[in-house]
Amino acid sequence: MAIRVTLDRVLLERRMSLTELCDRVGVTMANLSILKTGKAKAVRFSTLDALCRELNCQPGEILSYIEEADEQAAAQ
Repeated sequence: MAIRVTLDRVLLERRMSLTELCDRVGVTMANLSILKTGKAKAVRFSTLDALCRELNCQPGEILSYIEEADEQAAAQ
């Protein structure tokens, strides 16, 4: 997939655990784990809004677009 999720990096920068973020946002650990590992097929704007509010960031700090060729080269 060409969308990369960098939630783990943002959490590290904010010195916040995934558990703490789950409590603040009101999303289950399972759902945030799926998002964090890049396995999510979709994300609701309400969830993205809550994540940005609690992490004090912009959506572009959590999600980025990677060209398919760049993604394949990075995997090798």
